[in-house]
Amino acid sequence: MERTFVIVKPSAVNRQLIGEVISRFERKGLRLVAMKMTQLSDEILHEHYNHLVNKPFFPKLKAAMQATPVVICCWEGVDCVNVVRTMCGTTNSRMADAGTIRGDLSMSMQENIVHSSDSLESAAVELNRFFKPEDYFNYTRTIDTAIYSSDEI
Repeated sequence: MERTFVIVKPSAVNRQLIGEVISRFERKGLRLVAMKMTQLSDEILHEHYNHLVNKPFFPKLKAAMQATPVVICCWEGVDCVNVVRTMCGTTNSRMADAGTIRGDLSMSMQENIVHSSDSLESAAVELNRFFKPEDYFNYTRTIDTAIYSSDEI
């Protein structure tokens, strides 16, 4: 099973959409294995958005990501990275397909509800950045046999 990283951003927290976002991943059949609410520090944002730090819009991005606490999650499932990215929709919410989180819940490029890892490699880096080994929970769900066929799990 793959694992991926999701941030429920301040735009979702402010709009009271935390439950809506999480429930979409749950309804899809993904398994939540770690979650916590946290305030993002300057240091963690500089590390997480290192590729954007020198861009002129970075201060605005940083302020937006610090407007409220965020909810960080680790989701697990077959082809989880791609499934979550598809569910989130394109970064520019105005261009995101209806039915995606951004397409249904957002109108902004920046205030776009969620962040999700874009590859297995970035998921591993991001999960390591935000979670400690003891933050993860491994448990069995009886529903997994209704979500996946026996050769998928």
